[in-house]
Amino acid sequence: MRTAYCVDTVRAAERELMARLPEGTLMQRAAAGLAAACAELLGRVYGRRVVLLVGSGDNGGDALYAGARLARRGAGVTAVLLSAERAHAGGLAALRRAGGRTVAPAAAGEVLRRADLVLDGIVGIGGRGGLREDAAPLAALAAESRALVVAVDLPSGVDADTGEVHGDAVRADLTVTFGTHKPGLLIDPAREYAGSVRLVDIGLELPADQAELEALQHTEVAALLPVPAAESDKYRRGVVGVAAGSARYPGAAVLAVAGALRGGAGAVRYVGPAGEAVIARFPETLVSDQGPRHAGRVQSWVVGPGVGDDAGTVAEVVAADVPVLIDADALRLAEAGAVRGRTAPTLMTPHAGEAAALLGVPREEVEAGRLAAVRELATRYRATVLLKGSTTLVADAGGGPVRVNPTGTSWLATAGSGDVLSGLAGSLLAAGLSAVDAGSVGAYLHGLAGRFAADGAPVGAHDVAAAVAGAWRDVVRG
Repeated sequence: MRTAYCVDTVRAAERELMARLPEGTLMQRAAAGLAAACAELLGRVYGRRVVLLVGSGDNGGDALYAGARLARRGAGVTAVLLSAERAHAGGLAALRRAGGRTVAPAAAGEVLRRADLVLDGIVGIGGRGGLREDAAPLAALAAESRALVVAVDLPSGVDADTGEVHGDAVRADLTVTFGTHKPGLLIDPAREYAGSVRLVDIGLELPADQAELEALQHTEVAALLPVPAAESDKYRRGVVGVAAGSARYPGAAVLAVAGALRGGAGAVRYVGPAGEAVIARFPETLVSDQGPRHAGRVQSWVVGPGVGDDAGTVAEVVAADVPVLIDADALRLAEAGAVRGRTAPTLMTPHAGEAAALLGVPREEVEAGRLAAVRELATRYRATVLLKGSTTLVADAGGGPVRVNPTGTSWLATAGSGDVLSGLAGSLLAAGLSAVDAGSVGAYLHGLAGRFAADGAPVGAHDVAAAVAGAWRDVVRG
């Protein structure tokens, strides 16, 4: 499992480790890993032009020591010092001994235009807000150059703890981070600035129970997938109820059922006015038009996709004493007090616009601060919340690390894709997974299915549903 820790926890671990090591050891470990990553990215080091953007903190020191290593291998290395008086003295001396040179920011334009690689060591993980006025032009020049841009630990100008970007920031092709991932490397909008991310182990000992974020990988997802036992029948495997669709939106019901049929439950009961459309596409579905209370026994409910203004159906489902997934129209129709008062698990799955409506804030505020938004929703509704989007996050009202989904593709931004996810995650709830695990595993499989279905081309939601089985097999096979 990939984990990410907040700055305070990382700093504490660094202090504890530095107390046991000779002075400068930790920085040398970081610089060695950074230089190796740069060399690999360049392919050939000798004769390459490398420019260091050097601030006054330890990130500047990491960049200077890494630059010295590259200079010793034949690269032409120039350090742009934002403050010559405050640059890391040891790193600066090492660079000069290796044949590197320094220039003031006023001369940065010429060296950046000729650079093959730019190393961003302006601001470290403790930085807050966007780049300062003197640093922002350097980031712009780096972006305009033909050079590859490598960020030291974190792109300068992004918030390490939240993934927020307030103002100008460096856009990197590669971020080399030390000791552990930082939340900002995994959450948009900051994730977009990080490029590819490489983790360098510098020996930090981090407490597992203090992780801020965690991202499941194939191994963890495979361990959570429901597998029927020899004595299982369709009812023992779980039955998921789907209350979705309307005369206007029958397709939402079809897509939610499509996801539910592929999520591990033994049977799917559909309730709503789109029964004929559902049966025509999926004859194995158990269809009822008598409402949720009279649909028969289920182990979970999915409610909301395409239901329009059917508040009565939503209220019936929310009142059920089984796990419930609330999506789409049901997010708007469900009474907040009824959701908060539920004793069985609740999984809410809004996108940014729906989350903004629930929180009473502009959509842009949610998109700029996704981590804060998903935590606030989980706390406010006493539910597990899956916030969909370019970075899908899953937060539990009980606290603990927020799950960040590492799979997906921009081609998933298509009508009906969220309906498939709802059915899939709801089926996992019926199969016995907790709300956090059902949301996380559902998002993981859905994202992977989206990649497989798209393969670089546009897809429809029905293609994503059809690809879930292949994603499931890929996870199981490792």
